[in-house]
Amino acid sequence: MKHSRVGSAAGWRIDVAAETWRGIEMDVRVPLGERALELAFETRSSAVAVLGPSGSGKTTLVRVLAGVERRASGTLSVGGQPWMEPNGAAVPPWERRVGWAPQDVLLFPHLSVRENMAYAAGTQPSDVEEMAELFEISDLLDRRPRNLSGGERQRVAVSRALLARPRLVLLDEPFSALDRPLRDKLSRTVRELLDQRGVPLVLVSHDEADADVLANERWHLVEGRLSRS
Repeated sequence: MKHSRVGSAAGWRIDVAAETWRGIEMDVRVPLGERALELAFETRSSAVAVLGPSGSGKTTLVRVLAGVERRASGTLSVGGQPWMEPNGAAVPPWERRVGWAPQDVLLFPHLSVRENMAYAAGTQPSDVEEMAELFEISDLLDRRPRNLSGGERQRVAVSRALLARPRLVLLDEPFSALDRPLRDKLSRTVRELLDQRGVPLVLVSHDEADADVLANERWHLVEGRLSRS
């Protein structure tokens, strides 16, 4: 297996051989009032984008993968490991080792940017400094989240997700508050880091350009159903 790194990118210092990715298999139902999401798909891609309009259920899909969607029932296998089973058994969120940057960001308001980014166990100060440089937030490290713009909060959330040394990264509209040039630049940074570390990605977005940069397989979520592009 190949060992690799992106420079000395923060949180990725220790070279770990990437396991062979065995994909995602999902057949999950989530009731939503008078309708239900039927989230059924199978992929071996290590970089998947799920596209759809606002309100289509993309965030719910991410919540299922993260293990926090209590309404979900069915089966889910990630990397060859069962995370949800028909009898209701499920791997709890804290055992999935998912790096999740949700759309509503969810930074700890009482912690500085530096402390938010260092929240993952084992994160070193140098890891935070290097990741902050990659995402152009070095001058924000001592601020609290309330003093950040929407785009700055998004960059902190994505950085924190990557520093967690995840088995799977989930990005929900990760850079929607940024202008296009910076958005594309940071998306390429994320893709390069994940490719070289062998970490799979699921992106949900309504933006085709995000999918162009971050993913190599696309699905669309329309009227509660997933279909391959």
